[in-house]
Amino acid sequence: MAFDPKNLTAARAQTGARAETLSEIDEGLRSYMLRTYNYMASGLLLSGIVAYATASSPTMLQAIYGSPLQWVVMLAPLGLVFLLAARVHKMSSTAAQATFWVYAALNGVALSYIFLVYADVSIVRVFAITAATFGAMSLYGYTTKRDLSGMGSFLFMGLIGIVIASIVNLFIGSSGLMWVISVIGVLVFTGLTAYDTQQIKEMYYELDSSEVAAKKSIMGALKLYLDFLNLFLMLLYLFGNRE
Repeated sequence: MAFDPKNLTAARAQTGARAETLSEIDEGLRSYMLRTYNYMASGLLLSGIVAYATASSPTMLQAIYGSPLQWVVMLAPLGLVFLLAARVHKMSSTAAQATFWVYAALNGVALSYIFLVYADVSIVRVFAITAATFGAMSLYGYTTKRDLSGMGSFLFMGLIGIVIASIVNLFIGSSGLMWVISVIGVLVFTGLTAYDTQQIKEMYYELDSSEVAAKKSIMGALKLYLDFLNLFLMLLYLFGNRE
């Protein structure tokens, strides 16, 4: 069969087109993940600012913890998480984003107690440890070729166990049980960071509209926010210096 230069030219054109498409997908994925991380980091920053401002105001502390309002502060963030999870597909991306910011702010009010219980230097140190651990595990989840979906059921069972044990400990107040919960929690939320990162990455679809992609980023940010925050609180209990 005679060599036909036209066939070679066509093959090169097809290869170039595929490479260009893959490049566009990779660029879109990076943009999607960066937006997710930006939402998460902004949410954590907002929570931290609100927590510190609340802890620094005796008037706010008295208004919150000296009245039934404390139950609203404790339960409202949980309600907003369920609201986002159940209704995000029916919300606009603007409404979903607003709900996320309200959640982060309310969570900050609820977290104000850490500035009353732990030394500021200790909080900063544990936050740095959390950031390093979270960053390493999230990078692993993003780059690994290993399918982490098998970890999902195991980690979810661990999470349910932590929730049940924490509720029980509200009534018995055992420091020993809280220590065990924190140790297990560090392991669970470290694993969830890698698992959730991979799941968020796999949620990306290059043909999504900007509206759908924005809502996926917000939900991904919420998952990573919860992983980071819970990992931080578990580590703070284990290694934080109480005032």
